[in-house]
Amino acid sequence: MSGFTVLPEVDEPLAARVYVALRADLMAGKYEPGKRLGEERLAGNYGVSRTPVREALSRLAADGLVSREVDGLYPYRPRIDQLNDLYEVRLTLELRGLARAAADPEVRHDADLLGPELERWYALQASPPEPGAGMVDADERYHLTLLAASGNVQLAESLKVVNNRIRPARMFDYFTAERMAATIAEHIAIAEGALEGRYGEATAILTRHIETSRSIVVGRAEAALTWAHLANAVRP
Repeated sequence: MSGFTVLPEVDEPLAARVYVALRADLMAGKYEPGKRLGEERLAGNYGVSRTPVREALSRLAADGLVSREVDGLYPYRPRIDQLNDLYEVRLTLELRGLARAAADPEVRHDADLLGPELERWYALQASPPEPGAGMVDADERYHLTLLAASGNVQLAESLKVVNNRIRPARMFDYFTAERMAATIAEHIAIAEGALEGRYGEATAILTRHIETSRSIVVGRAEAALTWAHLANAVRP
């Protein structure tokens, strides 16, 4: 199983642990995009039978990390044009969460929901993690929480769909310590602005934050098409 994620030692069904490990490896680009995700090969990689692999693949297909082709399942790779379109949808959804609060004095961001999330980012600022694809999960959780805290859960549900399509390329966003630090600082500023009713300021920072992410992800995804060792995250 060298090179692949070791199954987590948690009190969960085997299929759930295979799902976590395989999801991490897909996001890290450890599986070649043009090579089918055969159950037997995956079972060997994680030291399990084919049954939990099959269940994990079904969940990953629902997540959007695996695509079903005529001859089987493959790692999903968004096209460059799709990335730009998906980021536009993401920006629209997230800005709406702030706009609805700014337009209605009776709408306030839920401090019980957003407050604990903000505390997590204070902790990350105090002790920054190493750059890497692991930041994607924390980033997605933050943005979903921010949007849900605006009071419209369906906006957050829609964002989940967009995130599933962007996720395979999102690892390109967190290659440097500088980018990690900027993300953490911007997350804190946006959440503080939302909780304190400074919606104009929060909107400006959120817009810049998402547009910067789009620029970095799309730019590096385009470069990945000519860099063989990164080309397993996107397709032309």
